[in-house]
Amino acid sequence: MNLFNYSRRKSSEVRIGGTPLGGSNPIRLQSMTNTSTLDTQACIEQAKRIVDAGGEYVRLTTQGIREAENLKNISEGLRQDGYNVPLVADVHFNAAVADVAALYADKVRVNPGNYVDPGRKFLHIEYTDEEYAAELQKIEERFVPFLNICKEHHRAIRIGVNHGSLSDRIMSRYGDTPEGMVESCMEFLRICVKEKFSDVVISIKASNTVVMVRTVRLLVAQMDKEGMAFPLHLGVTEAGEGEDGRIKSAVGIGALLCEGIGDTIRVSLSEAPEREIPVARRLVDSIEECAKLRHEAKAAIADDTVTIELHETDWELLQLKAAMAVGALFIDGLAHQLVIKNDGFNEEKLTDLADSILQAARVKFTKTEYISCPGCGRTLYDLESTIARIKAATSHLKSLKIAIMGCIVNGPGEMADADYGYVGAGVGKVSLYRKKECVEKNIPAEEAVDHLLKLIEDDKKSLES
Repeated sequence: MNLFNYSRRKSSEVRIGGTPLGGSNPIRLQSMTNTSTLDTQACIEQAKRIVDAGGEYVRLTTQGIREAENLKNISEGLRQDGYNVPLVADVHFNAAVADVAALYADKVRVNPGNYVDPGRKFLHIEYTDEEYAAELQKIEERFVPFLNICKEHHRAIRIGVNHGSLSDRIMSRYGDTPEGMVESCMEFLRICVKEKFSDVVISIKASNTVVMVRTVRLLVAQMDKEGMAFPLHLGVTEAGEGEDGRIKSAVGIGALLCEGIGDTIRVSLSEAPEREIPVARRLVDSIEECAKLRHEAKAAIADDTVTIELHETDWELLQLKAAMAVGALFIDGLAHQLVIKNDGFNEEKLTDLADSILQAARVKFTKTEYISCPGCGRTLYDLESTIARIKAATSHLKSLKIAIMGCIVNGPGEMADADYGYVGAGVGKVSLYRKKECVEKNIPAEEAVDHLLKLIEDDKKSLES
């Protein structure tokens, strides 16, 4: 029986500077700078490294008007050096910044969770249908002028929903669910359709691969129902770093790519941004092979076990292909055990890889789970060294989930799935969370890791007593 029938989802084409996506265009690769957007030369140099690695779009955080205005200088500097890469502005909390960014960026990302709604405070508020409709009208009144600026300057937009920053309004009606994430997105897309604005890309992300995959599938179904075909940007947000970050990204992004979903991707690693691009390239280059492997593995499931055989000599490529090929089978609950075969690697190493894939697919937890963001211009402490220090001190705690976040944008929301959170709160300041509750505020960054370890140890002693 031939189960292999891979085809890519048809989407509309969106013009983003000189590099269009969607339609019949290749799947595009992108990354995001982690330098201050006010540091023109640092952003230029990092953007060039991303492009040299194969990146086709570069995103920069624009938390204020000054950062948005400085995109002009960054863009001019890149073009003077022969780099014509489209720039994407990343906007949260301040709709006025999006208006300014649209003057200088090729695409502007806005977050429905905080574009007009205030930052999430985990408040439950009961809305009547009339009150809810009034809130939607408020969004439309603010969003349409932004769309008009984008039309005038031929800019694209990204409607970027994050699981970690859904508004309290959405949460109150839909809960922390894929349905809520989809509705958060659709509210904005319906306005775009009403205003005949079609240069729209969508992302709908989570650090939990199961939530991410199910939500994107649900979004595609809802768009189909409403006659929309906007291109999709894929990513597992706060995937982490090292092998775990790569495997988690391959499980989530790869599951959807193998179903023909996705027009542009970003692998979010807590590493130098240019290191994300080769991983993304390998995922895209492996789509058809992994889609075929997935169908073959699905057909051969026996005794609750997926068995997959590969023939790779490169360890990272083996990790990515195995995770990409079988991730969806576990996300969909078709099996709960995994056996990987590949000559050249010993059984223990392959078993460890299988365990990492099962953990990334939320099936079986055998080690500490780290939810860490890739960092951006909002991050005000040394993210990579902090992650390394926290990992060194906590990696023996097998059932623990720790979130390490550069700023507050997705912090408390993504930490709803974590036992502890370490969140940048300001220049050189960190706040600590126990689940969604902030337990220590504004700790000096040089002391914060010790405070986190003490918090974990104190809680452990309390449970044992």
